[in-house]
Amino acid sequence: MKIAYLDCASGISGDMMLGALVDAGVDLAAVQAGVDSLGLPSCTLKTEEVKKQAFRALQLTVEHEPEHAHRHLHHIEAMIEGSTLTARQRELALKIFHRLAEAEAKVHGSTIEKVHFHEVGAVDSIADIVGSAIAWDLLGVDKIACAAVPTGSGFVEIAHGRCSIPAPATAELLQGIPLAASDVDGELTTPTGAAIIAALVEEFGPLPAMSISRIGYGAGQKDFDHPNLLRLLVGETVAADAQSGSPATDSIALLETNLDDATGEALGHCVDQLWEEGALDVALTPLQMKKSRPGVLLAVQCRPDDVDALATVIFRETTTLGLRRSTLQRLILPRKAVSVDTEYGPIAGIVAQLPDGTERCSPEYDSVAKAAEKYGAALAAVQQAFQANVTNPKSINQSKR
Repeated sequence: MKIAYLDCASGISGDMMLGALVDAGVDLAAVQAGVDSLGLPSCTLKTEEVKKQAFRALQLTVEHEPEHAHRHLHHIEAMIEGSTLTARQRELALKIFHRLAEAEAKVHGSTIEKVHFHEVGAVDSIADIVGSAIAWDLLGVDKIACAAVPTGSGFVEIAHGRCSIPAPATAELLQGIPLAASDVDGELTTPTGAAIIAALVEEFGPLPAMSISRIGYGAGQKDFDHPNLLRLLVGETVAADAQSGSPATDSIALLETNLDDATGEALGHCVDQLWEEGALDVALTPLQMKKSRPGVLLAVQCRPDDVDALATVIFRETTTLGLRRSTLQRLILPRKAVSVDTEYGPIAGIVAQLPDGTERCSPEYDSVAKAAEKYGAALAAVQQAFQANVTNPKSINQSKR
């Protein structure tokens, strides 16, 4: 799988992002053509190789005619819809702007239709965001991962006055994203940069197992005591070692809430809905809560992109007023899906490889239950038939999982 990893030790901004993408090999002329089709005032993307604390990087700047326009979301949507961008590029650009609009609306107590884009509605920010959307599409990766994000410290001047760092919209966009400690006096992560990673990044954590093919460096405008650059690593994921059974790693989200006034039927229905919405795991644990009331802990593991959909289910189907959300790293054993031929027909199952190289085989319950019902057999008999035949290569049909 082709993957990109954002090493944002000095934070992230829109120009740093686009600079890193171009430095990693994306055609600047193709990005410029897409930006030109937006109908903005004269807008040119310029690149220059610079040094940041002795390290080279590509600095991208947007040159444009002065303007004083404050745009709403619908103005930007109209630009994008009327452009020559591909469907995928429009989708990525609109996704980023919608995340920005949601954050701005929340911090200002407004709606996404009414909120004004100030700094992020300016020509340079629009070019950075749309240009990045075009460049990500042209880069053609299957997955984007990212390191923990530093925001910087101190204060920044924005259209609404002097605000502490991270700026309100930036902080809103970074909810649920791991942040890195930083005592740098200055803004390292801007609302534009935060919106890009909030909209596009699927996994946060350390550098994943990968074979690097390209590296791009995007320079920030300011100079600090550290190299102010964003590093983009592009390559292919490296699967877990099939011989050693070394676990792979990924990031998942965990949603939790304590409930003391939910009926068993309501909880059962909620769990069913969570599975249907793509939860990786759902668990109910008995609790004794305040005033000695019996309760349950509802814990849901899911992919980061599925958090909003699953949170909606929990709020709709239970009485909870809030959810705890955290991001976790998990270890995953190499495994393969198998279909084992038995006297009860083919039974689906999973063969996992342990770190010592041995294998552990388990039949899928639904497949076992279906066969047991069809043949009028005991569940245990079908399970035993699976285990008896799983070691016979002639009985197994494999597919990677």
